[in-house]
Amino acid sequence: MKRVLIIATVLLSALTLLAAMIWGGPKKPEPEPEPPLTGKPVIYLYPTEPTVVDVTLETIGARFTKTEPEYDNGWRVLAHPDGKLINMADRKEYPYLFWEAVNDDWPPFSDGFLVARENLEEFLREKLSFLGLLPVEYEEFLDYWVPALESNEYTIVHFSEEEYQNRYPMTVTPQPDSILRVHTVFKAAAGDERIAPQTLKPFDRKGFAVVEWGGTVVY
Repeated sequence: MKRVLIIATVLLSALTLLAAMIWGGPKKPEPEPEPPLTGKPVIYLYPTEPTVVDVTLETIGARFTKTEPEYDNGWRVLAHPDGKLINMADRKEYPYLFWEAVNDDWPPFSDGFLVARENLEEFLREKLSFLGLLPVEYEEFLDYWVPALESNEYTIVHFSEEEYQNRYPMTVTPQPDSILRVHTVFKAAAGDERIAPQTLKPFDRKGFAVVEWGGTVVY
């Protein structure tokens, strides 16, 4: 009887092992999709004369992961016409206001551009220049985002306007004469997607100008 039990136990173990080899054992749960990351938006301030400027930024459906200088219910800086900023809290000099955030989600979009990896840098340079960024501004954008997207064979590029303004309302005091907020949404693509071309409008930079660029990767 003892021998029969041993044989039965061995057979059961063998059948269990065989089943695991055939069906791969119990299925692992699917990993949670990564939340959309809003990466390195930077804000440039160009007053017509040295001016103390207050900037506040709301995060609706998102949370800051990094700010520089430290965001303490807003930034207060002494801004110069050449873009140099002196943060009033730590008295240090900064070229711009920097922040990053993680979003709970990102609203869908229906227009944009499908761009191959080998064309991405020149495409972005041309579009950012058309929108109104200066070379020093869009080259900073390219230095950050082109390497971040190089693993994509194709990328869908969408320039977010109303969606971005609603998610991250910004208040600047004193009131600027012109504000440009260029926020680009990126999504990896297979190359056969169809998307309606997006219509873009150039920016008229005048007087006290505030310029921001950044991007969000969606999955």
